[in-house]
Amino acid sequence: MGIFSRLSDIINSNINSLLDKAEDPEKMIRMVIQEMEETLVEVRSTSARIIADKKELVRRNSKLAKQAEDWQQKAELALSKDREDLAKAALLEKSAINDVIELVQEDMKKLDESLDKLSSEIEQLQTKLNDARARQKAILMRHTATQSRKTVNTQLRNGSIDDAINKFDHYEKKIEIMESEIEASDIGNRGIAAEFDALEKEGKIDKELEALKTKLKDKK
Repeated sequence: MGIFSRLSDIINSNINSLLDKAEDPEKMIRMVIQEMEETLVEVRSTSARIIADKKELVRRNSKLAKQAEDWQQKAELALSKDREDLAKAALLEKSAINDVIELVQEDMKKLDESLDKLSSEIEQLQTKLNDARARQKAILMRHTATQSRKTVNTQLRNGSIDDAINKFDHYEKKIEIMESEIEASDIGNRGIAAEFDALEKEGKIDKELEALKTKLKDKK
């Protein structure tokens, strides 16, 4: 593929469309940016060569114009010396040079048109490249987020998360049963302790009652 054809393809391409069709957007965006960068370097190099060629044509045109002017002066000199034959020959030389000048100027015109077109396309390509670079980070972040969502959705669909939650429920119920057993044991222990406390209190009451009876007898 020629440079101009590739440049046109890139400029006319839709980055979003390329990414939508890509199996790996990260890889695609890197390839697009690399292709743009390489094409931009090549196109600028081509522009530099065209500019150099144009400068050479300008120098050649100037040289030919000088030669045509010289033959014009020679024709005038020949006529001033009544040498019409030499004047005619000089004008023929001048005409031949002018033909070459026309070809050179036509080539210069074509080079100017190519440079104008290249300049416009370079500007468009640079704009696309800047846009791709600016959006690269956001695109990669979106791709990463999409991959994460895809992984989560896959786990939800295959039931692995439901299985994990069911296991949590199972373990939670087992812990609740163990806690209930411990609480029941504590209640039983508290019941026995309460009976001993009652016996001790009853013993104290009985002692106080006997002491009170003894005190009343003594008063009689």
